[in-house]
This record gives sequence, C-alpha cells and structure tokens, in this order.
Amino acid sequence: MSGAVIIGAGPGIGQAVARRFAREGLPITLIARGGQTLRAVAREVASRGAPHGVPVVTLQADCTDRAELDAALDRAIGEHGVPEVAVYNAALVRADEVGEISVREHMEAWAVNVVGAVNAAARLAPAMAARGRGTFLVTGGMPEPKPQYVSLSLGKAGVRTLVALLDQQYGSSGVHVASVTVDGPVAPGTDFDPDDIAEHYWQLHTQPRHLWDREVLHTGRSRGARS
Repeated sequence: MSGAVIIGAGPGIGQAVARRFAREGLPITLIARGGQTLRAVAREVASRGAPHGVPVVTLQADCTDRAELDAALDRAIGEHGVPEVAVYNAALVRADEVGEISVREHMEAWAVNVVGAVNAAARLAPAMAARGRGTFLVTGGMPEPKPQYVSLSLGKAGVRTLVALLDQQYGSSGVHVASVTVDGPVAPGTDFDPDDIAEHYWQLHTQPRHLWDREVLHTGRSRGARS
C-alpha cells in the first residue's frame, strides 16, 4: 500500500501529521536531517499513531542537499511505492529584520523554506501525475509578512507561489497541491496544537476533487480555507 512521506519530520507538526495518517493505516516514511530527531518521532508515531503495526520507515537526509533528498525519496518509493501523500514541513524559523543577515544566510533560509520543497515536488509530483492521483502538501505560514521575520516571510511567500505553480502544472493530472498556512506559534494545548493543525492535512488529502482547496489557513480559534 502506498503511504505518506513527511519531509521535515520534527516533534511538532511533522510528528502530528505522521500520527494522523498512520491512524488511517497508511505506511509512514519520515525524513529529517537529524538521526536523533527521527528516532524520537518514529517512536512516538509507532506508539500513538500506528498501534496496529503500520510500518514506519526513517530516512536521514538534508532537504537542502538535492542528491540526499532524491536518494531518500527514491528509497521511500522503493519501500512503499509512489506515496499517496507527501508533506513538506521543513522550515528555517528565525527572527531577522531587513539588513540584519548576510546574502549567504538568506540563501540558506531560502534553500530550506522553498528550494527543498521544489526538489521534493520535482521527484514526486510527476510520478503522482503519471499514476493519476496524489497529494502534495506544504506547511505554510505568514499570511501577512512580518518585518521582524524577513527571511521567513519571504520563504512563506515563495511557498504560496510554488503551490500555485505546481497546481497549474499537475492539478489537471490528479495531483492535489495545497498548503496549510499556520498563523501562530505551534504548541500543544493551545489554539495552535499540532494535532489540531494535522487534521487540516488529512482533510485536504481526502477532499473530493471538485472541492479541492489550494490553501487552508489555521488562525487558532478562527479557521478558514481559501483556494
């Protein structure tokens, strides 16, 4: 059975999304840069999200290294086939204002926030399109740019544009491309609880084609969607 691939499988949204899809019986592949993070998330998914033996595979890769990411995605396909759903959740979150960081630091942030998603889509979306179905989701943010988070604001604007481009290219072939835009700090037990946010990913994945949203906005108590 084809499964779910989570790129940027950290202890917040990534872990919650993996648990949510595992509860539906989808095999899970977790991809992250840190081995310790992967092991911790895999234990959590296996204990809380996949109690009935759903397989959980961990693959270590830096999303800014295209060769590493391609190799991990190829291994994921080898394990479970072309995924039913892929989630790009990697981000470099830091406070920086105009002029505070170097060109290199801006490029590093852009590589994590946008280019990794571009490369993941380049590896997966054509195979999904050839099959005639699939879901490619990206974790967004910053519905309005913030001057104290310049590199992140630019990155999330890039994500929004990328989703539009991928939808134009692959939507007609059955690939649902969308973002979940989170407008606040993620923390358990708050209006931005990762388990609540994860529900959006499942709802996007299971939406009937004629109702596809391209973006869902999570604002805490007030939630909405726009295409």
